[in-house]
Amino acid sequence: MNIDIWSDVACPWCYIGKRRFESALAAFPHRDEVTVTWHSYQLDPTLPEHDDRSEAEYLSATKEMPVDQVRQMFDHVTGQAAAEGLDYDFDSLVVANSMKAHQLIQLAKDAEGPEGTAVTDAVEEALFRAHFEGGEDIGAAEVLTRIGVAAGLAAEDVTAELQDGSRIPAVQADVRRAASLGLNSVPTFVLDMELAVPGAQPVEVFTRALEQQWERSHPAPATIPTVPGARDDSSCGPDGCQL
Repeated sequence: MNIDIWSDVACPWCYIGKRRFESALAAFPHRDEVTVTWHSYQLDPTLPEHDDRSEAEYLSATKEMPVDQVRQMFDHVTGQAAAEGLDYDFDSLVVANSMKAHQLIQLAKDAEGPEGTAVTDAVEEALFRAHFEGGEDIGAAEVLTRIGVAAGLAAEDVTAELQDGSRIPAVQADVRRAASLGLNSVPTFVLDMELAVPGAQPVEVFTRALEQQWERSHPAPATIPTVPGARDDSSCGPDGCQL
């Protein structure tokens, strides 16, 4: 089974959704036959590389909501994250354009090839942790280089990508593909390009989706009908022969 995940590392629900999906996948009997591919998505590509506003001020301005209401939203999301073992710190969060982070993700995808997702997953996890728990700037070259090297990428490859932006078209292609599939929010998990799970759904929803898609793509062998009127007294089976 192939699972394509569209996500933005600047999205708080994407980190929560990642955790819940991982819990469902870990308990899935056929997990070793599941391939996961991460895809880039940008919720706000208009952000500058560095923004001095707090997350509350930024969202208050973009959503045209009072800061107090935004902070209530933070409290709700923080509680949901805590239930998944995540320690969100919106007060320390650094507002930054996520493009360079997505370039790093695309570099990780290219580095590992089609055989696995260990490098990409490590980069995704570290970016989420840095942004939502560590108060780090995911647009800063030193942060991205450290994350890339820790995941197994060469420092010079990370530096080159951040300087020349050769994988920006790959990020943009992922965003366009999401639009072509009718996906307009993240996270979205797409199973075999046939079944979509939008949002950070509860673990049991991901479990049902995995089971449903597995059954759809691996149907049980059909029972061959017997011709009407045929007798079964002239054959042999595991228990012996009809005599």
